[in-house]
Amino acid sequence: MFKDTVKRLLEEGLEQRPDLFLIDFDVLSDNTIKVIIDGDNGVLVEDCMFISRAIENNLDREETDFSLEVLSAGATAPLSNQRQYKKNIGRTLSVQTKDGETIEGTLDEATDDHIILSWKSREPKPVGKGKVTVNKRAEVVYGTISKAQVVIKF
Repeated sequence: MFKDTVKRLLEEGLEQRPDLFLIDFDVLSDNTIKVIIDGDNGVLVEDCMFISRAIENNLDREETDFSLEVLSAGATAPLSNQRQYKKNIGRTLSVQTKDGETIEGTLDEATDDHIILSWKSREPKPVGKGKVTVNKRAEVVYGTISKAQVVIKF
């Protein structure tokens, strides 16, 4: 009952802010509410405060004691929502597929059913000694991705 009420309040808050979207939501047995959000343009502290208030201001602590955490998805957290791919176009991703293949490349495109990554690879020349740089591209369907995350380079 409590979890359903919190979920409804969370959904109402997100409806008011269509640029934000839910990554994870849980209510633990001790009534600790954990919400992780992301946004099409990133997440500011003010965005977390907005969602927190949308939930907290509509619950009665006299009726149910609770704690509330609203967090943004971390920079190194795996991508779990298709909207996260679209906002990371142009960045380097490391993608592991369900068949065990790992692809690291620049995210060039994110459609409704797949992503396209591109990268450069050094490969042996077809004739003679030495190597040449080859431009590679891969289309990866969302359903085949087991884990994907942004690669942070310094």
